[in-house]
Parts: sequence; C-alpha cells; structure tokens
Amino acid sequence: MTTLHFAEAMLPGGWARDVRVTIAGGVIASVETGAHAQPGDERHRAALPGMPNLHSHAFQRGMAGLAEVAGPSDDSFWTWREVMYRFAERVSPDDLAAIAAMAYIEMLEGGFTRVGEFHYLHHAPDGTAYADRAAMSAAIAAAARETGIALTHLPVFYAHAGFGGLPLGARQQRFGHDVDGFAALLEGARAACAGLPDAVVGVAPHSLRAVTPEELMALEAIAPDAPVHIHIAEQVREVEDCVAWSGARPVEWLLDHAAVDARWCLVHATHITAAETGRLAKTGAVAGLCPITEANLGDGIFPAIDFVAAGGVYGIGSDSNVLIDAGEELRLLEYGQRLERRARNLLGRGGATGDALWRDAVAGGARALGAASGIAVGNAADIVSLAADHPAFVAREGAALADALVFARGAVDRVWRRGVAVVRGGRHVAREGVVQRYATTLAALLA
Repeated sequence: MTTLHFAEAMLPGGWARDVRVTIAGGVIASVETGAHAQPGDERHRAALPGMPNLHSHAFQRGMAGLAEVAGPSDDSFWTWREVMYRFAERVSPDDLAAIAAMAYIEMLEGGFTRVGEFHYLHHAPDGTAYADRAAMSAAIAAAARETGIALTHLPVFYAHAGFGGLPLGARQQRFGHDVDGFAALLEGARAACAGLPDAVVGVAPHSLRAVTPEELMALEAIAPDAPVHIHIAEQVREVEDCVAWSGARPVEWLLDHAAVDARWCLVHATHITAAETGRLAKTGAVAGLCPITEANLGDGIFPAIDFVAAGGVYGIGSDSNVLIDAGEELRLLEYGQRLERRARNLLGRGGATGDALWRDAVAGGARALGAASGIAVGNAADIVSLAADHPAFVAREGAALADALVFARGAVDRVWRRGVAVVRGGRHVAREGVVQRYATTLAALLA
C-alpha cells in the first residue's frame, strides 16, 4: 500500500487541497481531502489524472520529420502517405517493439497514461501472415509491458483501397484481411494483451473507404461490446469520393447505416457539416481529435466549439507521433478554434480554459478507450504530478496550474501508472535502454 499526499489535486468534483491518495494493488483505495500528510506519505505539489491518448500509430514515431521536404507537386496527406508506406514496408516485429517503446516512453513523460493503439501493420512486407498472425500485436503489447503504459489495443480491419471495395494496392498488402482472417487476428491480439493489467482490446474499421458496408456490419458482430474506432472525413478528397460512391458524406453515411453510440470513436471527423455535427454529438460517440497531426498534414480544423455546444464529447490523440505532447495537443486544439473564430478562450466552458481542456479530454479519451477516468476510488492509480519548481507554476494554484501546464509549457515531474512511478523528474525510469535500442533500430531501418 502506498499513500501520496498532494498540496492540490484535480478531482472529479473540482480542485481540492491537501489530498491524500491511498493506493492498493494498483487501484485507488481512498481519497481524502483537507488531510494533513502523515509519516511515510510521499509528498508532491499538484496532481492531475493521467491523460488518455486515444489515437496512436506507434510505428510512425520512427518516421517523424522524414516527410517535411517539399515535392515536385503540391504536398498533401496523400503525398505524405507515400512516405509512410515506404517506411512501413521495412518494419519488422522487433523493429515495431523498439519504436513503440520509444513512443510510449515519450507519452508517459508528457502525461499520457493510456494509449489507444490503432494498429494496422499486421503482416510481413509481402502481405503474407507471420507464423504467429498476431506477431505485430504482440510487439505492441511487449512495448506497453516494458514501459508500463496502459493499452487499449485496436487491431485495424483494412480490406480495400477505396470506396466500393477496390482491391488493395501493393503497398497495402501487409495491412489487409478478410473478415474470417481478422477474427483470427483479433483472438491472437487478445491473447497477446492478456497479461497486461487492465488492457482493453477493441476493433477499428480503418475507414469507410477500406471496408464495405457488409464488412462493417460483420465487425460490429465480432466485438459487440468493445470500443470501435474509425478514421472518418479527415480529407476533402475522402468526402468527395464518399459522395460519389454513396450520395452521402462519410459521417452522414455512417450515422445512417451503423449503430453509432458511446462505444464509438470517430477519429478526425474534420470535414463535417453543421447537421452532421449535431447528429454526432447526440450519439455519445467521442470525436478523436489529433491537432498536431491534423496541422502537420494540412487536414483542417474540426468544429469543436459547435460540437461541444451540442453536447459532444472529445478526446485527444498523438496519431502520427510526429510530436508527442499532451499539453501541445490541447493548446493547438484551442488555438485552432481561436484562429478560425478570431476570439479567445473558446473551449473553457466559461472558466479556466486549460483546466477545462484537460478535464474534457481525460473524460472523453477514457470513454473512447473503454477505461475509467479521474482520481477516484476504484480507478487505476494513473496520476500525473507537476514539477513544483517549474517557473510556469510560480504563484499559481488550482485551475491556474492546469492553464500553466497547457499554455505556458509547464512540466510534468512524476507519472504513476497503477501506483508505480514510471516517470521521475520528468524522465521515464527505463529511458536510457529504450533510447539505445531505438537508435540502433532506426539506424538500420534508415540506412
């Protein structure tokens, strides 16, 4: 049993002073407020609940920065994708484990404590299955085990290159499955994650362009109670192609043809109409927003203000992992809305904006990943403490601390995952070995 004492803590009901959190078996056994520190308590400045990262492609951490060279024609998501394909075709299970471990360490150091791994790199480069068809999922699970991050594993069903069931291209072969093969993969992924504490396994139809309506219905039947994540309406071309195929926009089509509810996470949903925004908000599904990647790819800006006003729930993800920083994702989310509306403090719900962003993204991300959220009895002890001596936190208290973390680049000191301090002084306890293995792996991949 461990007891942590915080001068202040962000609790579900608001900020509280002198908070004692007792942890037993990785779970929060009690939360006392207005309580003096007792002998043996670990004492810290301020605590926030760990942030869920609802959308990650871990292997893409290894290509961060490689797609930042202008080509002979206009660069876009589609030209970036060609760079990604060239990198992806080189990655082995061992490579993936090394790259994912590096990404997960950086997530934990920045305050993310659970990752939703949207995983579509399944087969060998030529498209043949590994002897263990879930070998790549096992590599993801190994990276989660090594780093201590909580894992919601989201094996991706990817069967087609475009709307209407177009066959996969040569560079997409290692992603592909039919429904029966995917069901077998899913069983293997569940086995790979079985030894991880509070792991969750969901399903992820890659996008409407990668699944047929019949396949989408079959996926819902395979995992009726699991989280369901899908890329949708990220690019204008995707919307145009969907309209040409079906006569409807992607979000419109999905809401008309699938039982979208609170189990679902619609990732990006950037290009949606006012009517789609209102309909999506009413379903309880989470909008999975990845502002850094969406900016990097030139995707556009999600209508977050209207979505939240309609009762919508959102969370954040690091997606391509070009930069891993929970505070930066939230800051860019708010700043995108400010730039579009030419106004300030738009997602603060009438109060401290950074505080509201952190709270809302914790709640939405946890819903999307099938986990509980918050520093509360019965929840996993996934807690972030702030660096007491950081200049951003001088003379700040309560919600102003969260504002400083998000907008003034305040720093994380410790991160506990199930009560174990995996980050101390802002650095993961296994950082040195993971960095060395990552460097060796990348040097070979990029030679």
